[in-house]
Amino acid sequence: QVQLVESGGGLVQAGGSLRLSCQASGRTFSTNIMGWFRQAPGKEREFVAAINYNGANTNYLGSVKGRFTISRDNAKNTMYLQMNNLEPEDTAVYYCAADRSPYRYSPDYASSAATYDYWGQGTQVTVSS
Repeated sequence: QVQLVESGGGLVQAGGSLRLSCQASGRTFSTNIMGWFRQAPGKEREFVAAINYNGANTNYLGSVKGRFTISRDNAKNTMYLQMNNLEPEDTAVYYCAADRSPYRYSPDYASSAATYDYWGQGTQVTVSS
């Protein structure tokens, strides 16, 4: 059974940092796009960041560029999201996701929720002002 499990969320003051992790099990995703999405209360789920299979290509939501960094460790079957200089507007449930198809990547493809076949349960990030 394939599982994606997020961890690292929590409560932080504005300007602070958090590092989210997404541990995959049940299969390897070393050839697949992985991504982060978030959903704030009363809002639709939105793309945050994505990374191709070997980390050579990444793309980000405009409002998080320069503050968030996505990375992955294929040996550990794990993806990360380092979030710095957090803002109250970053408050949301953060979800990790993985694509079933190997090696495919383009910014439009990676930023679409429809691309992803596997989803985690989410981790809450709350940023206080």
